[in-house]
Amino acid sequence: MRQGRIYINGRPQVRVYCDQWRRPRAPQPHSPSSGPQKTVGTPGPSSVPSTPVTPVLTPKKKLATEILHKLKTNRKKLTADKGGIEITSDPVASGGKVQFTVDRLRELFIVRFHILNKGPDCIHFTYYTALHRIRCFTLEDERRVNRACPLFLCPGESYEVVVRYVLNHYGYFPATMYFEFCPDLSGSVPFCIVREMEAAARTPLAVELGPVAPYRPFQAVTYKPVATVIVEGVPPENNFLHLTLLNCPLKMKNYSHRFHLLLHLEEIQMEVDIRKYDLHNQTMTQDQSNRKLLKLRVPGVAENRPSVLRGDCLRVSKSEDTVEPITVYTGYVHRVELDSVKLGFSKRLLQIFISNMKFDVEFTINRFPLKLQHRAVDLATKHQLEEVLFPSGAAVTNLSMPKLRMFNRQLENNPEQHAAVQRIVAGSSKPAPHLVFGPPGTGKTITLVEAMSQVSRADPSAHILACAPSNSACDLLCERLMLTLNVDQVCFFFACCHIFWLFQKYCNWDQTQDGFVFPEKGILMKYTIIVTTMVTAGRLVSGGIPVGHFTHVFVDEGGQAVEPECVIAIAGLLNPEKGQLVLAGDPKQLGPIIQSPFAMQHGLGLSLLERLMRHNTLYQKSTDSGHFDTRFVTKLLRNYRSHPAILKVPNELFYENELQVFADQWDREAYCNWEYLPKKGFPVIFHGVMGKDEREANSPSFFNVSEIEVLIDYLNKLMETQGKKGLPKLSAKDIGIIAPYRKQVEKIQKALKSVSALSRFSDLKELKVGSVEEFQGQERRIILISAVRSSINYVKMDKDFNIGFLSNEKRFNVAVTRARSLLIVVGNPVILNKDPIWEKFISYCVTEKGYTGFDLKDAEGEDDIVSRLATLKITVDSEGSYVYNLSETGTNDVPVLAWIIPS
Repeated sequence: MRQGRIYINGRPQVRVYCDQWRRPRAPQPHSPSSGPQKTVGTPGPSSVPSTPVTPVLTPKKKLATEILHKLKTNRKKLTADKGGIEITSDPVASGGKVQFTVDRLRELFIVRFHILNKGPDCIHFTYYTALHRIRCFTLEDERRVNRACPLFLCPGESYEVVVRYVLNHYGYFPATMYFEFCPDLSGSVPFCIVREMEAAARTPLAVELGPVAPYRPFQAVTYKPVATVIVEGVPPENNFLHLTLLNCPLKMKNYSHRFHLLLHLEEIQMEVDIRKYDLHNQTMTQDQSNRKLLKLRVPGVAENRPSVLRGDCLRVSKSEDTVEPITVYTGYVHRVELDSVKLGFSKRLLQIFISNMKFDVEFTINRFPLKLQHRAVDLATKHQLEEVLFPSGAAVTNLSMPKLRMFNRQLENNPEQHAAVQRIVAGSSKPAPHLVFGPPGTGKTITLVEAMSQVSRADPSAHILACAPSNSACDLLCERLMLTLNVDQVCFFFACCHIFWLFQKYCNWDQTQDGFVFPEKGILMKYTIIVTTMVTAGRLVSGGIPVGHFTHVFVDEGGQAVEPECVIAIAGLLNPEKGQLVLAGDPKQLGPIIQSPFAMQHGLGLSLLERLMRHNTLYQKSTDSGHFDTRFVTKLLRNYRSHPAILKVPNELFYENELQVFADQWDREAYCNWEYLPKKGFPVIFHGVMGKDEREANSPSFFNVSEIEVLIDYLNKLMETQGKKGLPKLSAKDIGIIAPYRKQVEKIQKALKSVSALSRFSDLKELKVGSVEEFQGQERRIILISAVRSSINYVKMDKDFNIGFLSNEKRFNVAVTRARSLLIVVGNPVILNKDPIWEKFISYCVTEKGYTGFDLKDAEGEDDIVSRLATLKITVDSEGSYVYNLSETGTNDVPVLAWIIPS
């Protein structure tokens, strides 16, 4: 400070939210560079419960892996003609790659490679091979060239190698050809030239579903410069405290601080992700039914890409604005339609609005759920919920079980369901939560509804809060409760963006105001049961419902919610000493969806239910008895959904083979005699397809048209055979199609509309096509699954980003346990076999003769590939020259030898 003035040595700083998936990192030698890579260690516990052990590499495998890496990273040099040798082909290659389409299956197609010595010296043609041999093609040459019998090519001489293709299945069949030469000079070293091939057999449907435009990776948007000055304040303690907080075990002492930090990390990534959908130079139109609203077209909004709900806000600015400061107008969403939203803006924008005015649009996240979660973790500390969130079991006493007459008489024949209801009514675990561990199809929701009904009958003064993470799960609770209870006792408390019209008379919908209302506290407190989502339950706290009013809190699908979301329904509502918390769910199925890799790594992806079962001994099996303590956990064992053949693999992998088949015999065996089963009596099909991963335009999502062809063929067969030879009549709602990628879902939906034979389904729009997440908690008579993946190059990216089926056992478990009578899985067996869970499933189908399609025996085994790769003479020195070197250079990468696919 001099003469009354302050001089600051430093520049104003701008804080920028960065994509946590794309943060800078040190170069990783030998790691694939295609696509964004997550930089945290292993996927979070919510998505991948166990990480496979990295296999030990033999010297030969290390060398083979090194060679594969060189083939990928030095492709341009390897495919270039060199040493005076020119390799041409018929069909003509482009960029070192020969691509061709076979018109008909089982017809011969010939590829000819012409090797010409255009140099001044003689050359030895010593060896050629396909890096991965498959039975659909054979290699031929007149002299049978090999290293023991090389061919001497003088200048100007040529030679021909022939590849004969015969395709028996639709799909894509790539191969990499390796040609090896050695100059006829002393001291010369061998060199190689590589050519790639890709044979395709496609139906007209596959052509129609192909990419609409070449794939263009996402480019970060350059935002308008905005004149701002950031005045730096006093920083808090350094970030090492935050790292320490994240790395230490979760306790009540650090509960709120840790979750505040994790929620902030998640919010940052949510902001980054939603901004990827920003639009530029867009026009809006006035809504014809309400001139005060403007209508904006938002591509993808119907598929929640981006996710926009009623009440959310968007920010727009005029595209032509360049003078700072730029005026930004906030518009609130009044209605979401198929591909557009109706927005309410201030009069300032409406007064200057004219047709064809261009706007830049920014999407925002709805912070309301996050605010409630932050408040909930603070209230958990304030109201001392330690014995609920970190139960010790010290206050638990052995209580006698009440004798109950079930509302749903079927539960009397199910010992686990009956016992769960008894323990909940008795409060055997209080103050600790009681967990209902419900594997697929075991009736956990029915058990919860029965328990609520019994509690209300045993204690007329009881007040119950029933919650679930999603509106659809709440709808199911409502439907079940209406069957057993007087509807006047129940209030269905919906959010403003959702209403199930069946419950319109019994929920917080006001007919006169044509909208949702928040009932008075006194009215709400009169109801015996209130059903709501966990987030909407936060409004009960805001509305002043006192702590202890609810004697019981039931949470269905508790494994799908992050812990702070679950705590919204507990903290500030449940008395930790007298109240009873009941959590129902399955930790072996999909957990919460987390966007931040750091939050995922440090436990935000772990639900309260799964955390208790993983880290609290009260909820784990006794090492002595091998059973759960039934005061705290009830595991439901009777599966009322699936045929035993469908249930067998997930039962063995995830449920210790304890699940028992109790599905209706007629329903589960409805397709055991279907004429298109590879084996009668075994209603599980794995159909092997050698497809191709594709992307289009600016969408990073993958699709595989070869698998769609097979799916449509099965749908046609199901349509043709329904109601015949003892098969049941089918409607579209009896069938579900699961695919792990949004673009595959879109392509399947397009195919359903374009195939005329399927129009015989009068209710075709009821045939659900969706991701695994969309099918969790649902079931269908017939489930078809498309695994999509056909390129090993992208498998690690799937694992890093927690997408797809590979290396995600929870996603696999949910997908294969949705079917009651028939399960059809379509995928690339060579790729899927690299995952131990998929390998077990495919092996099971092969053993039981449920395998069809591409014959696994036609594909060469990994040991043979390794042996061949280890003999190749490919090494690049520091100057980029190719030299002969068979030294066993190691690498830390796991060998990717399943399928050599051209890039």
